[in-house]
Amino acid sequence: MNKYNIAIVGATGLVGRKILDCLFKENFPIKTIKLLASKRSAGKLITHKSKEYLVEEAKQSSFRNIDIAFFTAGASTSKRLVPPAIEAGAIVIDNTSAFRMHSEVPLVVPEVNSHALKKHQGIIANPNCSTIQLALSLSPIQKSYGIKRIVASTYQSISGGGSESINKFKNEILSAVKKDLKIDELVYEDNPFAFNLIPQIDDFTDNEYTKEEMKIINETKKILEDKNLQIAATCVRVPVFNSHSESVYIEVEKASVNKKDIMTCLSEHPSIYLVDDPKNQKYPTPLMTSNREGIYIGRIRKDPDIDKGFHLWIVSDNLLKGAALNSIHIGKALIKEGII
Repeated sequence: MNKYNIAIVGATGLVGRKILDCLFKENFPIKTIKLLASKRSAGKLITHKSKEYLVEEAKQSSFRNIDIAFFTAGASTSKRLVPPAIEAGAIVIDNTSAFRMHSEVPLVVPEVNSHALKKHQGIIANPNCSTIQLALSLSPIQKSYGIKRIVASTYQSISGGGSESINKFKNEILSAVKKDLKIDELVYEDNPFAFNLIPQIDDFTDNEYTKEEMKIINETKKILEDKNLQIAATCVRVPVFNSHSESVYIEVEKASVNKKDIMTCLSEHPSIYLVDDPKNQKYPTPLMTSNREGIYIGRIRKDPDIDKGFHLWIVSDNLLKGAALNSIHIGKALIKEGII
């Protein structure tokens, strides 16, 4: 098997470190690996299994002889450095929102639309974390029964906001515990994470949906390749360290579909794990799924009033399949398809 020169842009961040970890866990065929980050982080050492890697400053000249470059340092960095990376001959797998909705850029969950990889022009976009688990979960249902409508409510963990959000959450919890859980002393005008739910992730747009909600709406349509798909989303930040949960209502196109039909088509997908035994309190939770690969689905039930309506509860580690692991799967798919 050929081996490849790899670069990780944003290597010191949560997702960047996960990408490094997943590269080795997935036995990715690595020849060399270069860790890139901001000027502030340059010179740091990242240790993985007793081996130290020096972090270099990410520059336009950083991509000479790089075969695959994983980007996870924010949209502004991707907009600045992706073009010179492509020009240097690298294939970019971008984990930011910078290029996801560009018509010429494939937006890929390999288990759903790996065929789109062949259309790449030097860059493949990794979808939003919540979009990945939603699109992957619904793809088998769409193929078997069609989907007309989706209403998704997401319950997204603190790790989705990065290291700063995690530190803020920890400090709020510790502060409240020291004060005998007097949570009324938390600064409410700052929307604390601890003991709270925040129905806003990212800024609001002109249509009163947040950017995060619009990402789910637009990206799901692109991945499932259905511009007419009816989708609405509400995204909520919840006081959970890791793993995103989604309460999803769908309306299928075919009539006379039952719960068993839905469960059968989901159970046949290798990346989906059914945990659906509510009578014995067995269903996916953030704690259950944290640090686990795949998508976990439970609470599957037919809508009592709408014949074609179904409800699902979907949970997945947002730093793994929701980010780093899907990026690695894109890279492995490029190799498998002979694209690189």
